[in-house]
Amino acid sequence: MRARVALVVVLILLVAAGIFVWQWFTRGPMAFADGSTVALADYHAADPTGAAVDFKNADLAKRGEYLARAADCFACHTVSRDRLFAGGLPILLPFGTLYSTNITPDKDTGIGNYSDQEFLNAVRRGIRRDGARLYPAMPYPSYTLMTDADVLAIKAYLFSLPPIRAANVPDTLRFPFNQRWSMIFWSAVFVKDARFAPNAGQSAEWNRGAYLAEALAHCGECHTPRNLAFALNNMDKFGGAVTAGWYAFNITTDRGSGIGAWSDDELRDYLSVGHASGRGTAAGPMGEAVDQSFRYMAPADIRALVTYLRSVPPIASADLPAGLAPPAPASPKDGNATANAAGKRVFEGACVGCHDWTGVSQISPFATISGGRDVNDRSATNVAQIVISGSRRLVPDGVISMPAFGDAYSDTEIAAVANYVTARFGADPAKLTDKDIAKLRSEAAD
Repeated sequence: MRARVALVVVLILLVAAGIFVWQWFTRGPMAFADGSTVALADYHAADPTGAAVDFKNADLAKRGEYLARAADCFACHTVSRDRLFAGGLPILLPFGTLYSTNITPDKDTGIGNYSDQEFLNAVRRGIRRDGARLYPAMPYPSYTLMTDADVLAIKAYLFSLPPIRAANVPDTLRFPFNQRWSMIFWSAVFVKDARFAPNAGQSAEWNRGAYLAEALAHCGECHTPRNLAFALNNMDKFGGAVTAGWYAFNITTDRGSGIGAWSDDELRDYLSVGHASGRGTAAGPMGEAVDQSFRYMAPADIRALVTYLRSVPPIASADLPAGLAPPAPASPKDGNATANAAGKRVFEGACVGCHDWTGVSQISPFATISGGRDVNDRSATNVAQIVISGSRRLVPDGVISMPAFGDAYSDTEIAAVANYVTARFGADPAKLTDKDIAKLRSEAAD
């Protein structure tokens, strides 16, 4: 009898542990917020879904264009600006390379034959028209929150564009990761096939910001760390993560390593134009997100995003020191990097003309590096990537570019200049090696 009781107790504990682990790994992106959720049909405040209020009288395709921009479809599905949405972007993973697909209305190589339901299945469930499973590089775990109306508005926009015949590039994933059918099980565990449910305990602006951040802009796909199964770990929501070889910084309300010390104006500036004075300039995937997505959002939507970000609980991360570095001296003979002769030599030859010895650019505020998060990041990941890949940003006055130096300098030289920059302008110098640079090169597509 005692053995049976003990067995029952053990089984109960195992079930409870299993439920706990499952809930831990599948915690929803908005589970942190106070208040209870309701079905969208039962929510009586302003509808948080759809395009911006400015577009309420626009036709379906125009609303879809706004939503496609907000969802950042352009960034992954466009390689050449004269072949919009024709796909072919390489997405480098530790186990091979994926290539984005053609989503123009071409009937042979694109999505021209997709019905409404097939398009909904692809965007929100990761299931192609032929039944094959998509990998979560296509952020359907976030897009699953989108309403039918919004997904179909995006379809109307895409179908209003000229079809482009462009065969999809075969993926090069290694076994067993090339077995698409296995995503059936991954999706069953980590993707809740459910639409956005407003939080009745939060404001209408908060709910709009939540829909923008979670369903459309899918901020967590870059800024939230992943668990061992490559699903988002929302216990560390927005705590920062490396994506495509670039560091997506902590955007929680932590004052030291997050955005808690940023003003609302600084956050709005950063999202709208990719630059906040004294905070830094967006580059890499974030710069692209600003230029192709956030800058097209209505001011009210940017404000809603800021409201939502302000509610995310603080998480302290090790990427930034408690205090940022003081301004760098004007003389190259002074400062914390005088011993790094190799890094100084590269900086003097390639960087000082735009960034100055003080880190305060005389050319453009977008080129000022003093006080920025990148130069204060102990890993120097983004500093090295910017040197390797360069940066091209759309700014209010036009375009500002930093050339790529990846071919001009060796891995050893790039490591040296990244270490020099973080020592001179940051609070804690990085210690990159040539092997680190080689790894960074392999993780980021051109």
